[in-house]
Amino acid sequence: MQKASVSDHRAKPSPVGVTLDTTAASLQPRRLTVLGATGSVGSSTLDLIARHADAFEVEVLTAQTNAAALADLALKHRARLAVIGDDACYRELADRLAGSGIEVAAGATALVEAATRPVDCVMAAIVGAAGLRPTFAAAGAARRVALANKECLVSAGSVFMSAIRDSGAELVPVDSEHSAVLQSIGSYNPNDIERIVLTASGGPFRTWTKEQIATATPEQAARHPNWSMGRKITVDSATLMNKCLELIEAYHLFPVEADQLAVVVHPQSIVHCLVEFADGAVLAQMANPDMRTPIALSLAWPARMAAPTERLDLIRLGSLTFEAPDEARFPALGLARRTLQLGGTAGAILNAANEVAVEAFLERRISFPAIAELAGGALEEAERLGQVCEPSTLDDVLEADRESRALARGLLPRYS
Repeated sequence: MQKASVSDHRAKPSPVGVTLDTTAASLQPRRLTVLGATGSVGSSTLDLIARHADAFEVEVLTAQTNAAALADLALKHRARLAVIGDDACYRELADRLAGSGIEVAAGATALVEAATRPVDCVMAAIVGAAGLRPTFAAAGAARRVALANKECLVSAGSVFMSAIRDSGAELVPVDSEHSAVLQSIGSYNPNDIERIVLTASGGPFRTWTKEQIATATPEQAARHPNWSMGRKITVDSATLMNKCLELIEAYHLFPVEADQLAVVVHPQSIVHCLVEFADGAVLAQMANPDMRTPIALSLAWPARMAAPTERLDLIRLGSLTFEAPDEARFPALGLARRTLQLGGTAGAILNAANEVAVEAFLERRISFPAIAELAGGALEEAERLGQVCEPSTLDDVLEADRESRALARGLLPRYS
């Protein structure tokens, strides 16, 4: 790896950070792999698939440890292969699928091999750094990668986007905000885009004082006002770290520079992005907060498929409100600027440190404010130690991830 510098600039993909297929889409049976089938995004994906059973054929389903749930899903959706990431769970999965004709495999290598099976679309929904190798493998084999794994862009953005371009795969983001941007920018000239604004709900502590936030508990942080998500992502929403990470993702996905990205707090979570253009026009995408809407788009793009989401009723809502984010109370948001300025492995360092910090908070070893403090402190320490480098390969990114977790764990006593 080479040391990264502030002057390093990533070559912007053209015309946008995703490959736009402008041909007419068809909902003929498409072969689909779901990496992380038992998680929130995986479950929502399969809910949609069950409603469009004639349009999809399930090739592979994977999970990390929940063999019982994986077996049930494999049987229900007639998957050809079920893969459990934890080798110790292989026997349970094999027993549950005995006589079904469904192939069974286990282990990290099996996950990667499963991701390389030729399919029309891979839903990359494995959470965390564990999803990096399978998703990279999918990028080299699938026609489309529906990306729900943040780490591919936050930790390995330049390397991952290069892999996508080299393979010719189509990349469609699943996050509601990035899906909204994709829809809003359409085929417009990138030079006409002035700014991309992502919206944030503000989380459960939006109206809390700094003193109240200092006493927040894991139970309180887990109560998101609008979305139903896993514990880690919900805590990230409470700190606004999720929006920090999403800004980094948007930087890699779309044809804008860091100073063209912003965040606005929108408590209702109805408007998912705003794209401002050179003529003063602003295009926004709106929908009720339900992940099945962006998931459906990622599966059918550039067409649309029916989803059972509640229809938007603006008259019933009455009003939509917007606020400036308060970085004094939510300092995690400001870490995006420093991370993008540093470039290289700074994203991997920030992401790994945040995961360590969130885990420590959920275990009640640090306070809620200490999450952002530890993540920022780890980034500063890594910069001081010269650990911010320019990665060339996925292995470089994974090495940075391992080093950063060790660094963050070593810093934990400072914030306890």
